[in-house]
Amino acid sequence: QLVESGGGLVQAGGSLRLSCAASGRTFDSYVMGWFRQAPGKEREFVATISRGGINTYYADSVKGRFTISRDNAKNMVSLQMNSLKPEDTAVYYCAARRRGSYYDSGSTYDYWGQGTQVTVSS
Repeated sequence: QLVESGGGLVQAGGSLRLSCAASGRTFDSYVMGWFRQAPGKEREFVATISRGGINTYYADSVKGRFTISRDNAKNMVSLQMNSLKPEDTAVYYCAARRRGSYYDSGSTYDYWGQGTQVTVSS
């Protein structure tokens, strides 16, 4: 089970930190990812992180502004979002995948969270 938190309303240029808590004892076996879906749009890739937390991969639209990290001891993955823009407004989802590489922007994941709303006002 994945449970996101940390969403909210923020002004453009502001920051938010999303967290995702995972249950289970094999968290470090999973590649973790963040995706988002804006109203009327398809879900899109945001970032992934490797099982050990060493390697990360970002969508071009968030590179340099967002940072994904994980704490395997706490079964947590986070997404630090800085310099937010109105176009970042979306429901953000964390996801877990047992197989495959972190270097993959595809959305084939084993588990998904329920999502947390992020709204950036202009």
